[in-house]
Amino acid sequence: MGATQPGPNNGGSEQVAHPGRVIGVTVAAAVGGLLFGFDTAVINGAVDAIGEEFALSPGVLGFTVAITLLGCAAGAWFAGQLADKLGRKSVMVGAAVLFAANSVGSALAFSAWDLMLWRLIGGLAIGTASVIAPGYIAEVAPAKWRGALGSVQQLAITLGIFAALLSDAFLANSAGSALGELWWGLPAWRWMLLVGVAPAIVYGLLALTIPESPQFLVRRNRDEEAAKVLTTISGVKDTDRKIADIRDSFKSPKPTFRDLRGPKFGLQPILWVGMAIAAFQQLVGINAIFYYSTTLWKSVGFSESDSFTTSVITSVVNVVMTLVAIAFVDRIGRRKLLMIGSAGMFVGLLAATVSFLQAEDVAGEVSLPGIWGPVALVGANLFVVFFAATWGPVMWVTLGEVFPNNIRSLALGLGAMVNWIFNFIVTLAFPWVSDNFGVWIMYAIFSAFAVLSFWFVKSKLPELSGRELEDREGLETS
Repeated sequence: MGATQPGPNNGGSEQVAHPGRVIGVTVAAAVGGLLFGFDTAVINGAVDAIGEEFALSPGVLGFTVAITLLGCAAGAWFAGQLADKLGRKSVMVGAAVLFAANSVGSALAFSAWDLMLWRLIGGLAIGTASVIAPGYIAEVAPAKWRGALGSVQQLAITLGIFAALLSDAFLANSAGSALGELWWGLPAWRWMLLVGVAPAIVYGLLALTIPESPQFLVRRNRDEEAAKVLTTISGVKDTDRKIADIRDSFKSPKPTFRDLRGPKFGLQPILWVGMAIAAFQQLVGINAIFYYSTTLWKSVGFSESDSFTTSVITSVVNVVMTLVAIAFVDRIGRRKLLMIGSAGMFVGLLAATVSFLQAEDVAGEVSLPGIWGPVALVGANLFVVFFAATWGPVMWVTLGEVFPNNIRSLALGLGAMVNWIFNFIVTLAFPWVSDNFGVWIMYAIFSAFAVLSFWFVKSKLPELSGRELEDREGLETS
């Protein structure tokens, strides 16, 4: 598929008539993203204490942490199907219940296997939130603001990560350590996991207050309710035409996986585009750099006790640069922003690759001599800056809007599942490849994927900025 230019706005939503309402609804839906970030990061402060309390081997402890990613993949796969059957709001409420159950169950776990079960349930909630929020926001947002509002999901994720780091630090400092005792006789690490109940309750209550997606309402022939949402939230003036456009975009009364079939290796070409974008976001190595950043910081003289400070710095950079994406995604366009990100990430990753090629083993620790430590540090942080401003939020925006209405929920679930699977693969592969072949090999691989991501976006991804969700003619088969 070649890149296409933005089409005309349809349905009369050129002006954002009710900015406060659409922003409020977007923020409410994006609280799922905050929980997404919080639940994926909160385990970091508790992981050592969990290993000590349950006497876990490094392998079992690592799987206890990583099993959440498998739950995320499963949750993403089923979320789209449930959203089409039960509605977007119902799925959000269900995710909130799963988030709360995971927090309580994990905090009160009596064994490693019990904790794994609850973390798997938490993964189901995270995977569900990763699908339902971008899909819902894309369906209620006016076309001219859809990129910025879709990026709020990623902003919420970064704020959730930041909140988890602060919460972990506060509880650990209050108790003297993660194993120190706090209220009700529970150690701090259990409180770290339990505190997630509060945002889960808030998410569930907010989900009950927001309107249902107009696409779901039209599919259920609830046109009056859809017209009200389109008027009061999306700012559409000609609701009859908009509803007709939405209905015409549904090629079957009820979407099934049969609708995903097509001429390119059994699937519609646009599905391969979405899945590739989802995979590239992980294959450039963002989570490996986040999860294993301690080695990098220690190699330039930081102590392990400084890891919280460095993590906070990284999370603040994430938040700030996501705001940059929100400001520019609708002005510059998805394709151009992603290509800028790919180029910037390549430069940062290449610097880290060359630096770690010079690494020395000093008493079993990686050390970067001379200038190479600062070069690696600058390169890694340059990578984070470009990722956070581009691929971090824009990937979710793209998944939320690139698929035709008829298959959006199912296709978005498939794309998000691919993202989580590659997250799992990269997370497990990074330490093994680094230990056996050297850290520089992994950075070199990530650099290569940054180049491939640039080429793929330039040649295959259509530009969808400013186009209505119903304006997807030709995307299924081109």
